[in-house]
Amino acid sequence: MGKSFLIDTNVVLDFSHGIFSEKSKNFVANILNREPIISAITQIELLGFSVVPPQIESFVRYTSIVGINERVIEKTIEIRKHCRIKLPDAIIAATALTNNLTLLTRNMTDFRNIENLNVVNPHEIKI
Repeated sequence: MGKSFLIDTNVVLDFSHGIFSEKSKNFVANILNREPIISAITQIELLGFSVVPPQIESFVRYTSIVGINERVIEKTIEIRKHCRIKLPDAIIAATALTNNLTLLTRNMTDFRNIENLNVVNPHEIKI
């Protein structure tokens, strides 16, 4: 079994809009078919639009959602004390860290300074 990924909102939207290269699309599709995991923040972001496409609603319904617990809260506080990062991104990073997940996102800038966070940008997949 390979590593498990926490899928960021932008990856779900990019995938649903078909803007990945063929290699990136296959990489993400493999993760989505095997073990799709999102944070509660991503769930809120995806379903918080005034109009939500049915494929997004279906995706969220059949995805594992990692909630915000005390460990995530404590890690979020620690991250915010050391990094200038938006609260939703800090919660997503803390969720990945406390659940031993690799974050799958195209938003490398906001996450690059978070210690011990493994991040993969699917748009940069070369294999």
